[in-house]
Amino acid sequence: METVKVLLELAVVILAILMGTRSSGVGLGLWGGTGVAVLVFGFGLQPGAIPTSAIIIVLAVVLSAAVMQQSGGIDWMVAVAAKAIAKNPKMITFVAPLISFLFSVGAGTSNILYPLLPVIKDVAYQNGIRPSRPLSLSVVATGVALAASPVSAAMAAMIGFTSELGFEMINIIMITLPAALIGIVVSAFIVNKLGKDIEDDPQIQAKIAAGEIPPPAGAAAVKAAADAHRSGTGAPRTHLSTAPAKAAIPEPTAAGRNAALIFFTGVLAIVVFGLFPSLRPPFGAETRMEMSQLIPVIMFVAGTVIIMVARPKVGDIPSSTVFKAGMVSAIALFGLAWLTSTFLEAHSDLVSNGVGALIGQAPWIFALGVFLICVLTTSQSTATNTAVPIALSAGLPLGLLSGMWAGAFAGIYLLPTNGSQIAAANFDDSGSTKLGTKLVDHSFFLPSIILAVTTIIAGSVIGLAVDAF
Repeated sequence: METVKVLLELAVVILAILMGTRSSGVGLGLWGGTGVAVLVFGFGLQPGAIPTSAIIIVLAVVLSAAVMQQSGGIDWMVAVAAKAIAKNPKMITFVAPLISFLFSVGAGTSNILYPLLPVIKDVAYQNGIRPSRPLSLSVVATGVALAASPVSAAMAAMIGFTSELGFEMINIIMITLPAALIGIVVSAFIVNKLGKDIEDDPQIQAKIAAGEIPPPAGAAAVKAAADAHRSGTGAPRTHLSTAPAKAAIPEPTAAGRNAALIFFTGVLAIVVFGLFPSLRPPFGAETRMEMSQLIPVIMFVAGTVIIMVARPKVGDIPSSTVFKAGMVSAIALFGLAWLTSTFLEAHSDLVSNGVGALIGQAPWIFALGVFLICVLTTSQSTATNTAVPIALSAGLPLGLLSGMWAGAFAGIYLLPTNGSQIAAANFDDSGSTKLGTKLVDHSFFLPSIILAVTTIIAGSVIGLAVDAF
């Protein structure tokens, strides 16, 4: 009878997560809270711990980032990233994903990628490189970036679990950052071979010949298009152009630059305090301020300084895209984390002895679980709140857990359902970046798996080394 009761409670948790995923947005949090109500009133469980620290971190970071965005900080970041990408055109498949990753790490969001997509496409195509290669890996790289960002909602959720065990944010980043960088570089070598080259792709060549798109700027491509015209298979020469398409890059401003630099100074301060605990304010002989408290304080100060220096319209901050997305993340974190903690705290022994034993024998099951939850929910925070407590109950080493956790985030792009995937396909007028029709035949499917595997392997090796010391 007890087994049936536990299974019914588990069904409530799963159903609430699935319904929240279908509703999306704030629906994730609402269904999570409703699941708590069912467990409490229907099954008599004691409510679990509310992730107060993680929610406060998310709120503070989102507010500061939204102030930066309203001041033009993200526009300035996009302009800087676009210039860096354009300076290394032949290495676009390596450079674009790395820059997209690093800027997403700094900003704590993957939304910065949207304005960069046409830049990546233009630079790749005009240099004779299949656009789907850098576009697909750049999109997927922003997914794993949130596991290395000091100011992402997923990181806030993670340190809410691990900091109590003495494993601070800086310990996590020391694993996830190099693991992700290694994964991206290795993946770029593989992704750079995916798909046919422009000159060998009949669909792209047909578009060039028909005058639907200009040939790449390279002389070889122009000659090939001209030869096709002379042979009678191409469109009239007047339809051909070597001018690259213009990408809509926001105009950077001094206020935006200042706002971004102030925000990044705050991020750097968080990293420094994480690296050197002795710098944190002391309270008594042995107690110092915890990072879960220090991060919100630093972010509030950064946001205030940005308002004083950059002078944004404060009344417009709540309408910014960063603020809206961040508030949704906080609400989802509230409901879902409360739901999972209510169930796990009621059955901690069962989870440790059952699922824990399974993860203990095969740790990769944890990585697979996070990956699949990311696929189903497209939310790194949801995957963190669902899977990490189980792995911790199982006694999975914290370093190994962190390394696998980072790589599994690539799962949010396994299905072609995200806005950045759709945007990348729409910007690529060559047609090389596809959304597919069968869920597995799109341009992001293989890069997602490749980056997940390479980062999980690298993260596991680094994590085990950290655990050993």
